[in-house]
Amino acid sequence: MADDTSTAAARRRKFLVVVDKSPEYKKALRFASRRAEHTGGVVSLVTVVTPADFQHWRSVEDAMRQEAMDEAEKMLYDAAREVNHIAGLIPEVMVLEGKPGEVVMKLLKDDPDISILVLASGTGREGPGPLVSMVAQQAAQAYPIPVTIVPGGLSDEGIDALA
Repeated sequence: MADDTSTAAARRRKFLVVVDKSPEYKKALRFASRRAEHTGGVVSLVTVVTPADFQHWRSVEDAMRQEAMDEAEKMLYDAAREVNHIAGLIPEVMVLEGKPGEVVMKLLKDDPDISILVLASGTGREGPGPLVSMVAQQAAQAYPIPVTIVPGGLSDEGIDALA
């Protein structure tokens, strides 16, 4: 029993942020960066690449996949640079393939060090965003960890004050 306690105490809290093309993800990134900074935690960034379903020409599919992977890596490294700028931390980065909701859920179940999933809600007419909507719809399935949803309309100063 003492080994479980000491192992848990030695683990640092991971804040998972999904990096995508949405403007609101930067709000989640800032919140997670500040919380990790204030609690001695780690920021973990994931970008999900949806596989191309273009089976007619394998070479075209491979080129599309490589282009998507290159774009995902660029987004991740831009986000990692931002975490470093905000909080002086070097985040963990991952590019995974699949459907975003399924990939995130699998990652949460597979990595016991991830303590909190941090998302930000959209501010447009299209709603809170696909991941936030998915979390709300799957509330009955209970996520294995807490989910923090940062209001997309918060200013950087507001986020810093909350984190």
